[in-house]
Amino acid sequence: MSYTIRRMREEDIPQVVEIEKIAFSRPWTKSIFKAALLLPYAAYYVAVEDVASAEEPAGKVVGMCGVKRIFEEGDISNVAVHPAHRGRGISRKMLEVLMREARAEGVQAFTLEVRAGNAVAVNLYESLGFRTEGVRPRFYEDPVEDGLIMWQRPETR
Repeated sequence: MSYTIRRMREEDIPQVVEIEKIAFSRPWTKSIFKAALLLPYAAYYVAVEDVASAEEPAGKVVGMCGVKRIFEEGDISNVAVHPAHRGRGISRKMLEVLMREARAEGVQAFTLEVRAGNAVAVNLYESLGFRTEGVRPRFYEDPVEDGLIMWQRPETR
């Protein structure tokens, strides 16, 4: 199956919210995403299926991620892929597009938080040059878990 990574549109929000509900214990709402799309310093991306299948139409949103630019830094958030589409490199592809486009706009370093116990995500971020630089104790709820603060800086790429 192939996927296209593109900027999130307002009409994507209902599908994005459904993925959020599955992926996160404190999911963003439609109104939060709608407001985020209006921020001039933010960019949100979706992965959409290119070809229809018996189960899903072409153009179905299967993943999303976002970045907020703060001067030369990018704060990455909302990295999630629908469980039925995980393990296919979609998160990596979304992050590569996000970081390439953010770098073109002047971002030099990226940061994100991830659950300490999410080994799949930590391994992905490390493979993209991120390194753990701090811990936020009990940052996540339901279940309570530490958050790792990871950075990708120009010297670690």
